[in-house]
Amino acid sequence: METLRMGFAEVVASVAGNTDTVVGNGASTASTESSSSARAWFQWGGTIFALFLLILNRTGRRSSLQTTLLVLYLVTSFPTALFKILRGQIGCWVAFLAIAANLYFPQTFPVSRFLLFVITPDWLTDRLRDGIVSGIVCLIIGVSLVITEVRGIGGLGNCQCTFHCFGCCLGIAFLFFFTIQYLCLGTW
Repeated sequence: METLRMGFAEVVASVAGNTDTVVGNGASTASTESSSSARAWFQWGGTIFALFLLILNRTGRRSSLQTTLLVLYLVTSFPTALFKILRGQIGCWVAFLAIAANLYFPQTFPVSRFLLFVITPDWLTDRLRDGIVSGIVCLIIGVSLVITEVRGIGGLGNCQCTFHCFGCCLGIAFLFFFTIQYLCLGTW
């Protein structure tokens, strides 16, 4: 059916005298669908496992460096629709209420990392989130997460397989999976 449709499109284009655009259009449509699908998998999968790792971090060792790295990962890979909501009026109100709560309960509400979503300049977030840059930044963050996790458990010789350690390894592995999948399937 696809060849019949392409054949019909080529006939119509040849009558119009424009064969290049019809053939090129079909190839570019398939590549944009592949790229947008890879981007969506990267955004949703990376966000789910980054949030999972944040929860594990807050219930486990409470590493400040890992929390910061995971928030940077979220800034670069958060789904676009949700990111726009957080950067709008809702995000401003949440940031305001979080800062107000931080004034009274500083140990309970550390808000400095959430402010990255709201106050980062548009030109910086656009460059960090679009194209191959977001994949490379997330890959570097993933390597940094592995290094901080290995240092946190005391090196590879001192590794004890607990639920927390297994969950962190699984979460980081999935972060790598979605990032590498995005880098391999995205068409640049």
